[in-house]
Amino acid sequence: MKICSVVGLLLWGVLACRAQPTPEPITAFVHVNVLPMDRDTVLRNQTVLVRGTRIVAVGPAASVEIPEGARQIDGTGRYLMPGLAEMHGHVPGGNAPAQYVEDVMWLYVANGVTTVRGMLGDPAQLDLRTRINRGELVGPTLYLAGPPFSGNSVTLPAQAVEMVRRQKAEGWDLLKVLPGLSREVYDAMARTAHEVGIRFAGHVPEAVGLRHALEMGQETFDHLDGFIAYLDAFDRPIDEARLQEIVRLTREAQAWVVPTMALWEVLMGVLDLETVQAYDELRYMPPEIVERWIEAHRRRLADPQLDREAARRHIANRMRLLKALADGGVGILFGTDSPQQFSVPGFSVYREIERMEAAGLTPYQILRAATYNVGRYFQRHDSFGVVGIGHRADLILLEGNPLEDLNHLKQKVGVMVRGRWVPASELRAKLDEIAARYAR
Repeated sequence: MKICSVVGLLLWGVLACRAQPTPEPITAFVHVNVLPMDRDTVLRNQTVLVRGTRIVAVGPAASVEIPEGARQIDGTGRYLMPGLAEMHGHVPGGNAPAQYVEDVMWLYVANGVTTVRGMLGDPAQLDLRTRINRGELVGPTLYLAGPPFSGNSVTLPAQAVEMVRRQKAEGWDLLKVLPGLSREVYDAMARTAHEVGIRFAGHVPEAVGLRHALEMGQETFDHLDGFIAYLDAFDRPIDEARLQEIVRLTREAQAWVVPTMALWEVLMGVLDLETVQAYDELRYMPPEIVERWIEAHRRRLADPQLDREAARRHIANRMRLLKALADGGVGILFGTDSPQQFSVPGFSVYREIERMEAAGLTPYQILRAATYNVGRYFQRHDSFGVVGIGHRADLILLEGNPLEDLNHLKQKVGVMVRGRWVPASELRAKLDEIAARYAR
């Protein structure tokens, strides 16, 4: 009987040990200045605690108790802000080499991009999203659009209905709209999307038009093309009354805009070949991709139909449009359309910021578009985009205050992605490895 009792106690002890979960790692950013990004302020001398993938405490350094065994990161004189988002990313598909895909994910993270909305649907991306979420690969959290709805992929309303239902069942986060859809097909897609609970976003097909797309509930409008077409302002002066009208309609529809300003200066032929060839970040891309970009831009500039003065007027109209949308209360979501011609993942952030600032947006408006606004857009999925309790621990620690100078975004102490801390030394080492791999 005693033997049975001893065996029972031993067995209970083994089971009890097995039942104990592995403690989640705790990180404390101490004496740090916090940019919460849900408001335009700096919280001085704070301690921010992260347990696992979540922020669990934010408060004055003197009042937040740091648990024993926590990793402490000195934030004295430094600034902690939410990670950035790329809201129009072209995540590589299944035909891309595995090493290239891994490199692209790192380029995002190394530049503080911790969330990417992929807008180039490929089935392989679903597996990539799973691998990243499991921690098998370092990368930003991915939200993915399925294979696009275009004039080539779907021509009948019944096809649109079936395609929406299939993509919802496959686990895509949203539908991607490309040009070429008839109004009947677009409406069938939109109605079915609302029925099954999946959002749709992207371009505005010519047959649909911006106002109708707003009425049908399209949530984001990417690249501003639909607005330029509505205003008939490709290279003509913008009608201010019509501009204010469409700003009001967009705000009232609670739609979002993803401007992608920097890329369009390339695609419109405004920038010289010598200028874009000199981009230092090209060293992080495979040479064959860079050569394709160079050849495409060379052909663009050699096109006898290119009117560079008209292209400059077009870009000026886009700048005016972005400023009006931002000042008019329309939600702006930060996106660069990377990787794309001379838009290198992660590094394209700085070029987009420069153009948004040139359009007249404040540093806070720009950073909010890349953090808090994105969290609001994705709030049905998760909580992030704010340095606040309960939010996903996607963070950037900087040497200086980006609200004073956006160039401070380049001076990183490190990046935290879903609770994993990656110091600047590790970020740089992997960047050097990527550059060496693609050295020309």
